[in-house]
Amino acid sequence: MLRYAIFILAYFLGAIPFAYFAGLLKGIDVRHHGSGNVGTTNAFRLLGVKLGIAVLLGDFMKGALSAGLGYSFFGAWGGIAGGLLAMAGHSWNPFFGFRPSGKGVAAGFGIITVLMPKIMLLAVGLFIVIVWATRYVSLGSIIAAFTVVISVFLFREPLAYRIFGLVGASTVIFLHRSNIKRLLNGTENKFGKKKS
Repeated sequence: MLRYAIFILAYFLGAIPFAYFAGLLKGIDVRHHGSGNVGTTNAFRLLGVKLGIAVLLGDFMKGALSAGLGYSFFGAWGGIAGGLLAMAGHSWNPFFGFRPSGKGVAAGFGIITVLMPKIMLLAVGLFIVIVWATRYVSLGSIIAAFTVVISVFLFREPLAYRIFGLVGASTVIFLHRSNIKRLLNGTENKFGKKKS
């Protein structure tokens, strides 16, 4: 029975606000600056490369650890349950009143690294190319999410991973809906450019 507690652990691992803690080191509350998200992109924008990388690694690891714990106890279905709980904890953080607080991209990459490494390579590769070519992190994230959805069916992944692809990617895309509007309007902020 105690092994089911790993899902509670996965949720609270996902809720660790690395960007918020990193911001405290510089006296900045990331919730009130930049995009207001407690995530990797806002950390890079507000805190610089070193702390941005630290936040990226932290968010990546909490997704990877949550998926790995779930998988080790319950197999593929446990892996996706742990991963989705981590994404939920990150994106609707209980410590910040369950308001939207992050978009789950770095945590999502951690999850698919553990569960679907070849799909991770494809998604990350496309993400890097898109961001390099356009400097739109949001566009890279959205395309990477679509890549995961398509790839879980192309590579004939198990049903559990197909469900994760659909649910996880849909969540990431849903949380980017304001970015999508700005991309269509030509007002989206580019990576490396201060938010006006």
